[in-house]
Parts: sequence; C-alpha cells; structure tokens
Amino acid sequence: MKISKSNVVTESSGTSNSPPSETISVAAADNDQLDMPSAKCPRKEDSLTHKLSFEYQCLAWKSLRKSINVQVKIVDQLNLQQVVRYLFRDNLFRGRGILARAIITAQIKSPNNTSVYAALVSIINRKFPQIGELISKRLLSSFRQTYQLNDKSNCLASTKFIAYLINQNILHEKIAFEILDVLLRNISSDSVKLAIYFLQECGQKLLQ
Repeated sequence: MKISKSNVVTESSGTSNSPPSETISVAAADNDQLDMPSAKCPRKEDSLTHKLSFEYQCLAWKSLRKSINVQVKIVDQLNLQQVVRYLFRDNLFRGRGILARAIITAQIKSPNNTSVYAALVSIINRKFPQIGELISKRLLSSFRQTYQLNDKSNCLASTKFIAYLINQNILHEKIAFEILDVLLRNISSDSVKLAIYFLQECGQKLLQ
C-alpha cells in the first residue's frame, strides 16, 4: 500500500508535540521580553527631569543656593547692578531665606562693605518688600543675640547695618530709638560707645 505525501504531512502535523499556534505564541512572548518598549523600562534620568520629583527639587534647591551665595559673595560697588540682574533671574522669593542669611553673614564678615549690602537690600526691597522685611527681622534678631552674648565685633557690625537700612528707608526711624533704648537701659562703657557709633551712622537721618 502506498502512502501519499499528503498523508505524511497530515500525520506528522497531527503527532507534533508543540502545535504551531503554541510555538508562535512562545516566540512572540520571547520577542516581547527582548524588545520591551521604553515605557515599560523607566530610566532614572526621566525622574530627574520631572519638575515635581524629589530629585529634581533637590537639584534645583542646591543650584539656587549656590547661585545666590556666589552673587552675594562677589558683590561690590562696581558690579552691584550686574549682581542684581543675576539675582533677579533666580527664584528669589523661594530662596529668600538663603538670600537673607547670605547678606547678613557677608556684612558681618566685611563691615566695610556695609553700604554695598545696604544698597543691594534697598534694590531688592523695591521689587520684593517681603524679602526686605525678612532681612530686617533677621538683622534685628542678630543684633539682640550678639548684644546679649556680648559679642562686640558682630554686634557692632549688626548695629552699623541697621543704621544703613534706616538711612535707606528700609527700617523706620522708630527702630533707631528702640536700639538706643536697649543700649542705654543698662549703661556701660561699651553700650555708650555703641550708642555713639550708632548715632554717628544714622543720626542725621533722625534729625530730618
């Protein structure tokens, strides 16, 4: 008896251990694993570029802090306007605490540049009065702390800065009388010298 070629194909396909449909599905599954779309494999860089991600916010905050500190550190009479332009490019309202700390710290380290820092605060105060108010409050707090701790050099620097801010109309004149009241409440040689120095810096403004 002869077996036709068609019968061979039929029998071999019928006795196959892995049906064609199953073979195709397995191959398709293998291809899915090898060629997985990028959406299924999120990269770390994607989270860094997302503005709401924690990593992005940390990087943005560090960049803001560095930018503000650098500009305050290099400011002087010659580049004041340029520094102001660079600062206004930053999110100063978000970094107002950094800015206040940087300016007060820089002035204490370089009291001879107090006029520059006072001018910088004056310019910033025109556009952001809230920042000017914050700097003033922290400066007054610094004066009280240094005076109570008898930190003469830092207290002298803070007193000078307060006087310059009064001259710039950032602080009200009544603050000057409150400072004098604190200095002369318990009179000592140091407090009298500090009061005289304070009046030398802003006394003319008080007479207007």
